[in-house]
Amino acid sequence: MSTPRTSHPGHRSGTGRSTGRAVVLLALVLGLLGAGPVAPTSAAPTAPSGTVAATDLAATDLAAAGTLTSARKNRTVRLGGVRVRLRRGTTQVITVNRRSGIHATVAFWRRTDDGWQRRMKARDGRIGYGGLVGPTKREQGTGTTPVGTYRLPFAFGTRKERDNWQLDYRRIKAGDYWVQDNESDYYNEYRNKRRGGFRWWLSCSDPDCSERLADYPTEYEYAVVVNYNAGKVRHRGAGIFLHVNGDGATAGCVSAPRWFLRGALARLDDRGTPVIAIGG
Repeated sequence: MSTPRTSHPGHRSGTGRSTGRAVVLLALVLGLLGAGPVAPTSAAPTAPSGTVAATDLAATDLAAAGTLTSARKNRTVRLGGVRVRLRRGTTQVITVNRRSGIHATVAFWRRTDDGWQRRMKARDGRIGYGGLVGPTKREQGTGTTPVGTYRLPFAFGTRKERDNWQLDYRRIKAGDYWVQDNESDYYNEYRNKRRGGFRWWLSCSDPDCSERLADYPTEYEYAVVVNYNAGKVRHRGAGIFLHVNGDGATAGCVSAPRWFLRGALARLDDRGTPVIAIGG
């Protein structure tokens, strides 16, 4: 490309126009020859399409963390003096608040549009003769009741199932046991001896003796299974229930008056993901 022509310096009227055209032409030439990029403007850079700026990521992380914390808080409530860890969809809770020794207050709660409402309360509930203990510290045969929140998967008893009961129910029949044999694959399960798989014949003095359910017609007139030790950790304990009061302390279960168990079975519904929370 030819060099741009300028006017004679003495021609005052054309000097400004010629100089301006020369500058423009020079800039075009340098641009075509790759003289370098145009200097960036002072405007803030924009993130490429499809990405999120670091500040936006930070805000997103903070919002997510806040949501998670809020969700965790919403899944933990305190009812009747007991901390309850709710499961997804839980609308029914039984709380067990130990007052002193083996004595506890047992209450039934239901979540409504107005919040948690207490439906039943019994002050003469009981726990194990060994008191309360952390769930992972419990040992079989110590008479301790595990602290914590647990599902209530099904019920059993000597009575015939009623039409209005909404929780799965098994009526006790001859040969039904709760397996406490630490060498059995069926440890901590409801099983009939005819099906085998555990040493049902062991004496009650043996630490691996399983519990024959028919031997406790008063306590197991109505009983609800507490889903403790679902992982079947051996020697941690098996057969934790909510059942009818006997003569005194339990061997690790929670007990309540007969009327309370009847009322609970009339209200418990597996669709409400019921749980029991034990503390105090």
